Amino acid sequence: MTNHYYSRTQHVQSDPKFWDFSLRQQTFRFKTDNGVFSKKEVDFGSRLLIESFKPTAENGKILDVGCGYGPIGISIAKSLPDATIHMVDVNERALALAKENASLNHVGNVMIYPSDRLSGVEETGFSDILTNPPIRAGKHIVHDIFEQSFHHLQPGGSLWVVIQKKQGAPSALTKLEELFDEVETVDKQKGYFIFKAKKH
Repeated sequence: MTNHYYSRTQHVQSDPKFWDFSLRQQTFRFKTDNGVFSKKEVDFGSRLLIESFKPTAENGKILDVGCGYGPIGISIAKSLPDATIHMVDVNERALALAKENASLNHVGNVMIYPSDRLSGVEETGFSDILTNPPIRAGKHIVHDIFEQSFHHLQPGGSLWVVIQKKQGAPSALTKLEELFDEVETVDKQKGYFIFKAKKH
């Protein structure tokens, strides 16, 4: 079977690396490895999502779908100490790294656990959900994340999505507009769009 960062188990040999990165005006130390998405630096799309994000509530319950080794969830958790951040991924190696990175950066207000899309997320009533979706896994997976996110948000909550124009931003926008009452483009840079879809 071919290995992808969105596969549950990674068979590529482990070769961990550590590096520092600034997000939301704080510096973080990350451990990454083979078999995870964007292992050499926080990718541009995730950075744009992290910096664009404005929480619905400072003390909300937030979900990071497809958390990888953790840059989105961990940086937001650090900047919102009164919030609780749930972080999920299907990739077991990425989840282990996310747990290590939360500890490495002294971030305790996170819950990190496995989930294929949102199937493993038992809680609902999230104030915000963020995702840099696994585009290469296919459009149906990405659209599943949007649909399941709608049902996991509280009224007034928002889904925040980063997606590249050439990787399906127009069809993603159409799908979000089918599901949500209010969709806006919060930012766009270098072909990346940040969509905020609000549930009324």
